[in-house]
Amino acid sequence: MIQFTLKCDSHHRFESWFQSASAFDALNAKGHIACTVCGSQKVEKAVMAPRVTTGRAKSQPQVAQQSSEKAEGSPPAKDGPLSQTGSAAEQALKELRRKIETESDYVGTNFVKEARKMHDGETDVRSIHGEARIEDARKLIEDGVPVMPLPFLPNRKTN
Repeated sequence: MIQFTLKCDSHHRFESWFQSASAFDALNAKGHIACTVCGSQKVEKAVMAPRVTTGRAKSQPQVAQQSSEKAEGSPPAKDGPLSQTGSAAEQALKELRRKIETESDYVGTNFVKEARKMHDGETDVRSIHGEARIEDARKLIEDGVPVMPLPFLPNRKTN
């Protein structure tokens, strides 16, 4: 097992364990790795210092990591757990996700079929969320079915 420090295209940093470096590459190529903060699937390995136990004080590896982050030009890492949202935008996104997941039904890959049935009057109208291919979502919009993309991935697809 190997632990990688990862970052998304929005500069969120997080860590995850993988069976090997090639396992990370295979999972990332298939889109199975997503940012734990925003859900972006544009994830890459961040520059990180190897963790070698030498018996010295633990403050030295942190200094090396902080200097590599500054050299990379990314925003400084936040103190605290990843589950703690930092910015107002992250907090608003977290609240939006909570509201959608509690006040609507997740229909998974049946989203297009369910949305069309409601639009055509075959079933009762209710709030739903799910997954759709981009071509299918465009067709719904062209047919006047009110849909919109969500700014996050379903929980089952996140790390």
